[in-house]
Amino acid sequence: MSQDKPLYFSLITPTFGRPDEVAEFLESLLAQRYPHFEVIVSDGTPGDTLRPLIQHYTHNSIYPLTILYTEYIAVSPARNAAAAMARGDYLIFLDSDCIIPPDYLTKLADYLTKNPDIDLFGGPDLAAAGFTPLQKAINFSMTSFLTTGGIRGGKHTIGTYLPRGFNMGVKRSVFQAVDGYSDFVCAEDIELSIRILKAGYRSAYIPQAGVYHKRRTTLTKFFTQVFRFGAARLLLNQRHPGNLKLTHLFPLIFTTGLLFSLILLPLTEWLLILYVIYFSLVMIFSTLTNESAKIGLLTVLTTLVMMAGYAYGMARNGIEIYLKGHPKGIKL
Repeated sequence: MSQDKPLYFSLITPTFGRPDEVAEFLESLLAQRYPHFEVIVSDGTPGDTLRPLIQHYTHNSIYPLTILYTEYIAVSPARNAAAAMARGDYLIFLDSDCIIPPDYLTKLADYLTKNPDIDLFGGPDLAAAGFTPLQKAINFSMTSFLTTGGIRGGKHTIGTYLPRGFNMGVKRSVFQAVDGYSDFVCAEDIELSIRILKAGYRSAYIPQAGVYHKRRTTLTKFFTQVFRFGAARLLLNQRHPGNLKLTHLFPLIFTTGLLFSLILLPLTEWLLILYVIYFSLVMIFSTLTNESAKIGLLTVLTTLVMMAGYAYGMARNGIEIYLKGHPKGIKL
């Protein structure tokens, strides 16, 4: 790739309804300070009702916008369809519930110009000041070292980092070389990242290239989401043996231990005390991070939901795969 000309980025997002969310995403891109990029929205909204509501963004003078439409198209085919027509040196996959900071592409371009050997990359999952308390609590639960052990990125993950699809970049040539997204239904972003690294390419976590991930969700929907993540982790290990680490088993171990601590409470309270200490630390650190005791308390609940949902998904799929002998597991 020549460094004599500015890097060109193709920003890709799959969508399904949620016009306000998509509009906020596109609106945030109008403020980008780096001018060399295009945006491709790959939409599957039934009845083609979303496209007329965002069509006016195609007339802006800041970036070229293309809207692809295929009714009910799934996430991976939607991304692949957009990637097939992309012109960028790098493909940047973003979720439509993200708000992109004005200096996002500037920081990416600066990093990648200095590190042209990086083929795959991602950045932080951030919470903006205007997010709701629940959004901030979920963000802390999903990103804190206390709760996820740093598996969503850190400064020392060059060469091993597995980017997630909400903020994931890859050289277009590399994406084409590995045939893009596969048939994986859930955790398809991690599966793609694994294949890219197994093919010998290099990845990096770029701390300065964060996006504001504005999850529009409820605790029930959050539980369902992490349930699918837990179930998919075993399927990932089937396709890529050796990928399952102790960190991935932590929610299952954690939740099982919590249940036993409640069952054994009439005999001993020491095990439950350990959980009280852990949740107290989560509450304290979230309170300090978010400068809100309310969010700190809410984070205890979102962390419990995250651990239990992930553990339940892994346990359910483990029973289907290893005890019932259904290699494809439960439907995701």
